Amino acid sequence: MAWNEPGDNNNDPWGNKKNDSGPPDLDEVFRNLQKKLEGLFGGKRAGGSGNGGNGGLNFPGKLGSIGLMIIGLVVGVAWLLSGIYIIQPAERGVVTQFGRFVKETQPGPHWHIPWPIQAYERVNVDENQIIKLSQQDILTRDENIIVIDVAVNYKLDTTRETPAADYLFNVESPDVTVRHAAESALRETVGATLMDTVLTEGREVLTDETLEKIQQTLDGYDIGIRVLAVNLGRAEAPEAVKEAFDDVVKAREDQQRFINEAEAYRNGVVPQARGEAVVITEQAQAYQAEVVNAAKGEAARFESLLTEYAKAPEITKERLYIESMESVLSRSSKVMVGTGDSGNNLMYLPIDQLMNSGSGTRATDQQQIPQQIDISTPRQSQQTPRTDTNNRLRSRGSN
Repeated sequence: MAWNEPGDNNNDPWGNKKNDSGPPDLDEVFRNLQKKLEGLFGGKRAGGSGNGGNGGLNFPGKLGSIGLMIIGLVVGVAWLLSGIYIIQPAERGVVTQFGRFVKETQPGPHWHIPWPIQAYERVNVDENQIIKLSQQDILTRDENIIVIDVAVNYKLDTTRETPAADYLFNVESPDVTVRHAAESALRETVGATLMDTVLTEGREVLTDETLEKIQQTLDGYDIGIRVLAVNLGRAEAPEAVKEAFDDVVKAREDQQRFINEAEAYRNGVVPQARGEAVVITEQAQAYQAEVVNAAKGEAARFESLLTEYAKAPEITKERLYIESMESVLSRSSKVMVGTGDSGNNLMYLPIDQLMNSGSGTRATDQQQIPQQIDISTPRQSQQTPRTDTNNRLRSRGSN
């Protein structure tokens, strides 16, 4: 049965009798709880029962010294242990004391004076961050407007002594600062460049110059950031004149293509022509040497012949005549046929044609051979038998 149910049960959980005239006395309840706590920590009551003394609870002053020491020790150990922290390999720890920078810690376990004296913050120094600048309308040097998309890739400069602290405390908003520096550098670089250069072959130079200017600006703020790359995305004319500029770019690309084809053709033809020129030159030099040597030989032969001619002119003349006739007649197809004893008959036989003709045509050639020609007495020579005439033939070779 519950202690507060109607009836004769007048006992409460603390052993007090229930006052039927009203609710239980709260002071009495707290006094009973205080007694139990004092018994737990070994303390003693400072006065008699009731509301004597200060007339209420005296909880702090009544705790035992041992209990207070234990509580204080537990609280102190927990407070000191709360100052332990671990920094990951890709991080740096920034410790502040009452909001002022104290030190920057490397990866590993560390300890700092716990809150509220000191605090720490982790900063990822190996993370690559990207800021994109889209739809940037920029005026070029030749007063044309161009639309550019740029992405800037950067990270904390770990070569510095305190990159994380510089990133957190040197400027109020580091990422916003990088964005403004990138936009300013891009406008400065594009503003000093012609539009055709930006659209065609000048993109690489443009990105290099932009990166250099961004880094110079960030170094001036001592922000602890290193720019890794500047990637130039879309670069084109405004939409209103985009078609005309596309035609210009296409024509320029065709021009470059034609130039490349012409250079390739030249690279193939010129070496071939040079090789042919070398061959012709060498052949001419060989012919020159041959002609010169032949002329020198003829000159030497003529000089030796002149010496012999001076010694015996008649003999030399006859020998030269015979050698000349031999040289001429040896290359000709003429045949000399001798006469008979009377010296009146002459017969011409085309022996060269008989020698060159084949076996199939010999019968025809023999029909065409004249039999005999009589110079002095034609009728008598015609009556001479063929066999007698052939016996009188005598061939004479020309030497």
